[in-house]
Amino acid sequence: MPARDIYHDAVKNALIKDGWTITHDPLRIRLARGKNLFVDLGAERLLAALRGEEKIAVEVKSFTSPSDMKDLEQAVGQFVLYARLLKRYYPEHSLYLAVTENTYKTVFEEEAGRTLIEDGIVSLVTFDPIEEAIARWIH
Repeated sequence: MPARDIYHDAVKNALIKDGWTITHDPLRIRLARGKNLFVDLGAERLLAALRGEEKIAVEVKSFTSPSDMKDLEQAVGQFVLYARLLKRYYPEHSLYLAVTENTYKTVFEEEAGRTLIEDGIVSLVTFDPIEEAIARWIH
């Protein structure tokens, strides 16, 4: 099992407050030859009766190293890998990268992060770690 991000529980609680049911903690992607990858959280919520359920996978990132760009490179690499594998093994799940609202403002409102959002490379869910509340969904 991988180590949990410092904001893991805050994101989990924020998702629950937002109406999501946590289905996996973590969501395991079983690969060939006994290898595994773990997305931090899997969740679902019931939509209007005719639409069924919405399922998501959430990878939590704290961006605590001295270099925001290094953190961004690592987070995007992991996000792209997980997104491709989820499409194959859990196609009903949409993947989101969970970052604090502050990280969104300092990293994803800048050119590199904004480009990733505008080009459809990453989808974000931002949260307030103190209030344990979702701030916004960005895709």
